[in-house]
Amino acid sequence: MRVLGIETSCDETGVAIYDTDAGLLADALYSQIALHAEFGGVVPELASRDHTRKLLPLVDQVLGEAGLTKHDLDGIAYTAGPGLVGALMVGACTAHGMARALHIPVLGVHHMEGHLLAPMLEENPPPFPFVALLVSGGHTQLVDVRGLGDYRLLGESVDDAAGEAFDKVAKMLELPYPGGPQVAALAEQGRSERFRFPRPMTDRPGLDFSFSGLKTHTLTALHKLREQDALDAQARADVARAFEDAVVDTLVIKCRRALKESGRQRLVVAGGVSANRRLREALDTALVKMGAQAFYPRGRFCTDNGAMIAYAGAQRLAAGQRSQTLQPRPRWPLAELTPPEA
Repeated sequence: MRVLGIETSCDETGVAIYDTDAGLLADALYSQIALHAEFGGVVPELASRDHTRKLLPLVDQVLGEAGLTKHDLDGIAYTAGPGLVGALMVGACTAHGMARALHIPVLGVHHMEGHLLAPMLEENPPPFPFVALLVSGGHTQLVDVRGLGDYRLLGESVDDAAGEAFDKVAKMLELPYPGGPQVAALAEQGRSERFRFPRPMTDRPGLDFSFSGLKTHTLTALHKLREQDALDAQARADVARAFEDAVVDTLVIKCRRALKESGRQRLVVAGGVSANRRLREALDTALVKMGAQAFYPRGRFCTDNGAMIAYAGAQRLAAGQRSQTLQPRPRWPLAELTPPEA
């Protein structure tokens, strides 16, 4: 089954074609970073307009790269939520319009299920069951994954997501947009021994996260350095390192706890923050010690992309699931999903 995947949930337009027999045939991504950079964050109206401008040319591009025409498609999957409602509408309307014209099925896919399944596109995909850490600008969640659509939420952030905290700390450090990768790059020059920031909610039982207090702690440290006229380039790098170390340690502690409590031996890490080098290294080291294994998507599939939507949609479309109505869902809890046969 050849499925066209469309991702337009925020500020990246992703399109891909996945074949359930041959695998990923083609994928393309257009990032709006340059468009939103001058505003220091995503402007929803501009995002929607840019998706409208770029989506159909990207569809033509991936069809050409795969050596296919629209009539060779067997189904279309698109991100139905969560995300920016205007951006979601662009993908939804395009997908439903194309599907109706081609007389093929269409399906709205959950954005975070796409991230969760992104490692399935790799040569060594994780078998079910496993624990998933979904860590991005909008979500930090630990999920027990027993099968496609069979998800049990173990813990989540009660305030800022990890990626959101990275972005806010980037603004404190006066780094350009997008902030998360900029903080990680600056932290590479930092010294780990100068500051030690708190590891929030690790001194109590449970699997929930909280990064708001860590963000405040970082802001306080920067204020003190400014008052002492000591906020030079090295100090900024040291603060970035201390912040990153605190986030990484917190995520690792919670992941180890989730694996122990669930009895799983496999951890999937997905979402934009999963590309962080220190996080991957720390998780790999920690999991080896407990006889477990971590699985990650390749770098370009950590952030939003069409390939993960094409894959997730293909699994559900092949099982007979369909969307009858066009209904984007800006807010959509992952726990509401069910297996396709249910």
